[in-house]
Amino acid sequence: MYPDLYLMRHGQTEWNLSGRMQGRLDSPLTRLGIEQAQRQRELTGTLEGHRIASPQGRAQQTAGIVFGNGRFATDDRLREIDIGDFTGRRIERLRVEQPDIFAGGRLDWYDRAPGGEHFAALARRASDFLDSLTEPALIVTHGITLRMLRILAMGWPLTRLGELTVEQGAVHVVRKAVHEVWR
Repeated sequence: MYPDLYLMRHGQTEWNLSGRMQGRLDSPLTRLGIEQAQRQRELTGTLEGHRIASPQGRAQQTAGIVFGNGRFATDDRLREIDIGDFTGRRIERLRVEQPDIFAGGRLDWYDRAPGGEHFAALARRASDFLDSLTEPALIVTHGITLRMLRILAMGWPLTRLGELTVEQGAVHVVRKAVHEVWR
């Protein structure tokens, strides 16, 4: 059983808005993304616990708004899944160019992205991160990484990853292997 987790996806970015996949790259938060981070700050402002963020720019920008600049740690294990050759590409274009890779469940393509990290590797680093926690944690990360952290903390099989949604501007709370969303 893990300590309580307060998981947040970074706010909307310019590339989220335009349909470009970021993976390990970055783009700045939009005005809506800044407002989403401000909402997360309101939702978590009174909570105690370790504050941690992915080192990627969009997560750092969000964490600066949620926690205050310099008031959180950074952990490489919270980076977004590497999508290899698909990084920076528009997903709608890739779906047309490579339909076989996008066949199946809505997230299955992550395990087929050429040069990508794939789910097994992400699960190993996310599990390593969760195993290192000793107190409640407030975490700013990314969509797929956030799903993986929840799957592991709830004890679900990886095959259920696509069942989980992620909301920007909300807090995904996992306590004693039970998930709820604060809006």
